[in-house]
Amino acid sequence: MTDSKYFTTTKKGEIFELKAELNSDKKEKKKEAVKKVIASMTVGKDVSALFPDVVNCMQTDNLELKKLVYLYLMNYAKSQPDMAIMAVNTFVKDCEDPNPLIRALAVRTMGCIRVDKITEYLCEPLRKCLKDEDPYVRKTAAVCVAKLHDINAQLVEDQGFLDTLKDLISDSNPMVVANAVAALSEIAESHPSSNLLDLNPQSINKLLTALNECTEWGQIFILDCLANYMPKDDREAQSICERVTPRLSHANSAVVLSAVKVLMKFMEMLSKDLDYYGTLLKKLAPPLVTLLSAEPELQYVALRNINLIVQKRPEILKHEMKVFFVKYNDPIYVKLEKLDIMIRLASQANIAQVLAELKEYATEVDVDFVRKAVRAIGRCAIKVEQSAERCVSTLLDLIQTKVNYVVQEAIVVIKDIFRKYPNKYESVIATLCENLDSLDEPEARAAMIWIVGEYAERIDNADELLESFLEGFHDESTQVQLQLLTAIVKLFLKKPTETQELVQQVLSLATQDSDNPDLRDRGYIYWRLLSTDPVAAKEVVLAEKPLISEETDLIEPTLLDELICYIGTLASVYHKPPSAFVEGSRGVVHKSLPPRAGSSESAESPEAAPSAGQAAEQPAVIPAQGDLLGDLLNLDLGPPVSGPPLAASSVQMGAVDLLGGGLDSLLRGDVGGSPAMGGSGFTAPGPAAPAGMGAPLSSGLGDLFDLTGGVGTLSGSYVAPKTVWLPAMKAKGLEISGTFSRQVGSICMDLVLTNKALQVMSDFAIQFNRNSFGLAPAAPLQVHAPLAPNQSVEISLPLNTVGSVMKMDPLNNLQVAVKNNIDVFYFSTLYPLHILFVEDGKMERQMFLATWKDIPNENEAQFQIKDCSLNADAVSSKLQGSNIFTIAKRNVEGQDMLYQSLKLTNGIWVLAELRIQPSNPSFTLSLKCRAPEVSQYVYQAYDAILKN
Repeated sequence: MTDSKYFTTTKKGEIFELKAELNSDKKEKKKEAVKKVIASMTVGKDVSALFPDVVNCMQTDNLELKKLVYLYLMNYAKSQPDMAIMAVNTFVKDCEDPNPLIRALAVRTMGCIRVDKITEYLCEPLRKCLKDEDPYVRKTAAVCVAKLHDINAQLVEDQGFLDTLKDLISDSNPMVVANAVAALSEIAESHPSSNLLDLNPQSINKLLTALNECTEWGQIFILDCLANYMPKDDREAQSICERVTPRLSHANSAVVLSAVKVLMKFMEMLSKDLDYYGTLLKKLAPPLVTLLSAEPELQYVALRNINLIVQKRPEILKHEMKVFFVKYNDPIYVKLEKLDIMIRLASQANIAQVLAELKEYATEVDVDFVRKAVRAIGRCAIKVEQSAERCVSTLLDLIQTKVNYVVQEAIVVIKDIFRKYPNKYESVIATLCENLDSLDEPEARAAMIWIVGEYAERIDNADELLESFLEGFHDESTQVQLQLLTAIVKLFLKKPTETQELVQQVLSLATQDSDNPDLRDRGYIYWRLLSTDPVAAKEVVLAEKPLISEETDLIEPTLLDELICYIGTLASVYHKPPSAFVEGSRGVVHKSLPPRAGSSESAESPEAAPSAGQAAEQPAVIPAQGDLLGDLLNLDLGPPVSGPPLAASSVQMGAVDLLGGGLDSLLRGDVGGSPAMGGSGFTAPGPAAPAGMGAPLSSGLGDLFDLTGGVGTLSGSYVAPKTVWLPAMKAKGLEISGTFSRQVGSICMDLVLTNKALQVMSDFAIQFNRNSFGLAPAAPLQVHAPLAPNQSVEISLPLNTVGSVMKMDPLNNLQVAVKNNIDVFYFSTLYPLHILFVEDGKMERQMFLATWKDIPNENEAQFQIKDCSLNADAVSSKLQGSNIFTIAKRNVEGQDMLYQSLKLTNGIWVLAELRIQPSNPSFTLSLKCRAPEVSQYVYQAYDAILKN
């Protein structure tokens, strides 16, 4: 009979009956009763009243009954901790049972009972089980250590379980090795700074040996652990790759992806000239292709990972285009992902095949898919120049179908093709204009308006076309309004005599009748430009636009490198680093690929931003959201970038230079009615202009990056006066006072030791507890002669930041132990954070802009620095002495704004905006940082430096 019968009874008085049955002498009746209890518990009834009776059933040899009782215990131990202690003796006894299954069951259950009172009783049984002769018990005990660490980390460390766990990595049984690795990885994740998995060639060799023999999930743990190892040279990387490659043919897709992750990571270290490198590329393709024959959900995960792999190393799958062709029964999410990869793999060799396929997709019934397919044709044209002609004719054929959404998508992509190949395909504009009336989506309308504005001189009735859009100006979306404003200004600059009224009309609509600040500001800028200096207006508005590059949606390189380290995890599906979606206290470690073969570290580091020379050569990547180049007020044109914006930097520079020279004079305030083109007086709006506009902004946006004034010279880091840290009465006559300082890159603890006792003091030594930034003495405490009574000695103790790390509260708390011939004394002190500000904390300007945008607003903190009477230059100079660097200075409405950056010894960047009003002794400090808990202490450092 099945167990379903236990779930059918719901009579009253059940608890009382169960109690009687649980205390029955008959074993069968007892077992039946426990099953009923578990069934009631499963459906959510409260059977905690039976706790003592169920616990009594633990004393049995019947494994099935024991399992059931343990299941009950796990569920109710938390709500009945005092009762649960009754069960401890049985656990301890079961851990010495001759049957290894019972020993393992006991240790597994002990790990699942999350009750502090019980944990200390479990240490002895766990210690025995970790050294048990049976591997099944050892592997279970290894996982139990990780569970116990989650409940009480300190206990696990004090009991030495972590060392035992490390020894298990050398175990003879592969499953024990895999579980030990899994447990250590889990513990290391919650303590990123602890170097638990201290991998070396010997331990790596043991892991690789175990890899062949353990279960599939064990293999995944070991592969993930290997991926975190940094081989010492390319030969070691190659030998690891050779031993991992067989995992690519595993039946479990998770094992395959973990193996791919290890190989992708270590390939960075192999030279491309090696024969082995080519062999490895060939071996990587088949397993990835095989993943695509699984069910759709697995296909999707595989495709998201392949998308990353193709961006990093397209050569792996360049001959496998056909497997990414869409099948009629693929779900939409798989279709869209395949389409994306097809475009990434498109090249001159396979473009004919791809285009034929895409044209087919454009006639499908699924609207989203058709749109993406049409867009894909445009992307192919931009990516493979030789195919542009064919792509444009394909798009024209699609426009002839007159299917509304196809036409709209086609116009959006043709706009990009014009941007990539100017003066080549403009003959198609007439066809596009025929379809003006059918456009109802903002993106398509904006694209069409851009085309009309950009090529106004070739379109006879351009003014009529734009006027037709202007009729419903206020009902349009912002994107269309902005585009329309720019297009009409372009038209006016090209045909000034005919369009005078039109431009007046659009400028007054944008500035006086609009609530949108972006639109209003752009309107004012154009108005001022046209009224003060039409020649400058022409240079700005009709400037040469940079060509767009083929891949507008490539993942930014440093982020891509980080995501490659997370292949096979959620991060690779979301295409976001774990820090973007993992909440909670666990520190997320930023991973990065090893340095490439044949490159020096510095060339690879993300900080090494491209120089101006390089930037000029790169194709500029423009975001796909409408034509933003006209958007003069948008300083950083790139999409939000995580990490340093490499590809986008050249556009950003271009945009900033656009404003650099002209804006100062444009906004000078001499807005008289200088005759505009066409001879008529064309004046700027009066009081409607925002207050700040007419002011002489000698520091317009151009000056934000013009650091002519305000950056001081290095005047030495601020050192706080010494204070008493350990009074003599608490330390048997030893008084310690001191302070911290930083000179030329090295941190010192400056101490004064005074002997106020009646006996000589000698044999001094010092030790720090673990702390937030790993501060530790870099040398022993040297007091050369014994310290006589009433004598003092000054010592400068060098410190480094390579000690153990543990988050303290407050963050800058340092616990110190000092020993001498009399005793050991303890004290704690707070160190000022500016001793951790490093000398290379000056961020490159473009990077500052992008990083400021990229850090979420909730990470911004504001502080007031009161009673400070320095001017901006003095502030900048003083702060630079303590490694707080001014990136830019600008003046807005009489306020000085300093933009500053600093970097801590552990690599955390902090960005600052300091507002100084000449007459006001209070400064406003805004700080942005990816680790917001640091901000409070950075503010304290600012306050101390500026007031001393």
